[in-house]
Amino acid sequence: QVQLVESGGGSVQAGGSLRLSCVASGNLDRTYCMGWFRQAPGKEREEIAEISPTGGTAYASSVRGRFTISKDGAKNTLYLEMNDLKPEDTATYYCAADYVCRDPFLYWGQGTQVTVSS
Repeated sequence: QVQLVESGGGSVQAGGSLRLSCVASGNLDRTYCMGWFRQAPGKEREEIAEISPTGGTAYASSVRGRFTISKDGAKNTLYLEMNDLKPEDTATYYCAADYVCRDPFLYWGQGTQVTVSS
């Protein structure tokens, strides 16, 4: 079992920045694929970024160039740096982990809310 706890959400004006964190605990004896997802009210869940066990990254077109995913293995922490935020980025953001980069992921955090005002 892996437990994931997100933090760093909040309210920001358009054009602002936030950094989300996701601390992993539990069975961390291997390197997992980690991802960030988001879900806005009335919309489907969207995978926006992932980082593979070997460090390769991928982004959804909606966030590419504005968001950056990274991880600190020593701290067992996944990050999502979000710049140039837009009102359409408003959503609940979740981190997730699995043995491979394939949705649906096995382990999920509880989510953190991001609200961007115009």
